[in-house]
Amino acid sequence: MAAARPLLLLLLLLAALGPAGAVWPQPLRQLSPPAAGRCPLSPGLFRFSYASGSAVGPGCAVLDEAFQRYRALIFGAARSAESKQPWRKPCTELSVLVSTPGCDGFPSLNSSESYKLHISRDSLLLYADAVWGALRGLETFSQLVGRDENGTYYVNETEIVDSPRFPHRGLLLDTSRHYLPLKAILQTLDVMAYNKLNVFHWHIVDDPSFPYESFTFPELSKQGAFNAMTHVYTASDVQAVIEYARLRGIRVIAEFDTPGHTQSWGPGAPDLLTPCYLGKHPSGTYGPINPILNSTYQFVTSLFQEVGAVFPDYFLHLGGDEVDFTCWKSNPQIRAFMEEMGFGDDYTKLESFYIQRLLDIVSSLGKGYMVWQEVFDNRVKVGPDTIIHVWKNSPPYKEEMANVTKAGYRALLSAPWYLNRISYGQDWMAAYQVEPLDFTGSPEQKALVIGGEACMWGEYVDVTNLAPRLWPRAGAVAERLWSNATVRNLQDAYVRLASFRCELLRRGVQAQPLFVGYCDHEFDGF
Repeated sequence: MAAARPLLLLLLLLAALGPAGAVWPQPLRQLSPPAAGRCPLSPGLFRFSYASGSAVGPGCAVLDEAFQRYRALIFGAARSAESKQPWRKPCTELSVLVSTPGCDGFPSLNSSESYKLHISRDSLLLYADAVWGALRGLETFSQLVGRDENGTYYVNETEIVDSPRFPHRGLLLDTSRHYLPLKAILQTLDVMAYNKLNVFHWHIVDDPSFPYESFTFPELSKQGAFNAMTHVYTASDVQAVIEYARLRGIRVIAEFDTPGHTQSWGPGAPDLLTPCYLGKHPSGTYGPINPILNSTYQFVTSLFQEVGAVFPDYFLHLGGDEVDFTCWKSNPQIRAFMEEMGFGDDYTKLESFYIQRLLDIVSSLGKGYMVWQEVFDNRVKVGPDTIIHVWKNSPPYKEEMANVTKAGYRALLSAPWYLNRISYGQDWMAAYQVEPLDFTGSPEQKALVIGGEACMWGEYVDVTNLAPRLWPRAGAVAERLWSNATVRNLQDAYVRLASFRCELLRRGVQAQPLFVGYCDHEFDGF
């Protein structure tokens, strides 16, 4: 323990000297005048407003609700009489000007999230191209607000110009291996917004359970959920998630992974899965989706027609990973089909046969698709706008990123960010030090990297440990994907992330500590 003392003292000193008004993730540019003053804020007087000339105004649900939300986050239950009177005339209004109309739509891969924030003693102004950028600016403003020893709220004079480095900054939650209650998903969306993450990758079904309640195939959840009454996501639950996310500028991309990872589908969809054989007779077990039956593709078409209508994002995640060929190899009908098609003993060709038909079906529905990297590795013919999701470390992910982008496809990185894997110590640092563009390739190749996702797989994670395992570790990924590539100093990051973690506690989030220390507002949600 003696060897750890110098590090402990250094980190405690750095935390004590942390910059007031530090923002997580770090903005593109933040300038404070040499003699920056403080602008006091009175809970009883302060308000958010739409600036004159803004393309959106009262009635814009995205910002109307954000104004209420951030007022509560900043001031809590404080009232004017409860806080000390400011020592000078308070700043009473943050004016928001959005230059592009549009409040009723959904964020997309191409949405603008840029904003400018001007804070002086004379005026508080937030400029944004679109409402999504205004949301990011409101989050930044909320982190800039402090409270002095007398209880007075204040914000320091500063100028911020900010925009994300990557347009896709996601978090995957697995709700099949353990069911996550709706409330836990909604709270996760809140904390994603605090971190400026903008894609909720909902790995909603998998082998263990099928909690998605389909109106086309209701038997899937009735037979495939852990409990068809209590462990399902109803149509209203799904819509609640989508709208809650939209109001925070977060896209919801649903994943229905096939042809593998479908054991929970079988009980509710007879003849969908491949019967496995032991010698000449069925063994009573089942493998991946049966790719040789026309009924399979009729089923898949109907299901994805529904899914495509329910989830408004242009992209669906179609999976395509980890297909075990053992059952296919045992089935005499499958072997006969392989011979008829000239596939020989190469079952990756059979997998590609299925995936290609699936992709054609999804394309015909007007949807784009994301797939796990095996689809690319197995040389399936995919559309030019396909996003290849890199998750494996064999081959090394940097090599895979180079290969995917060299082939002209867009790439999404997750391989170094499986946050369900934990280790003793400050493992957020490894996630923070990843550089998504650190692979051999041309500038044109690197422009094809659209971002990345932190993944929280659910083998050992449920509602009891979801939040502390995610936060603030996922914040390390959030800053890597939002902030400039030059933002890499671990000591500076520690100070800001420790401060941000304390802010998460104040906001009611069970974020685990980075190291030894304390917060002025400890978690009190018990």
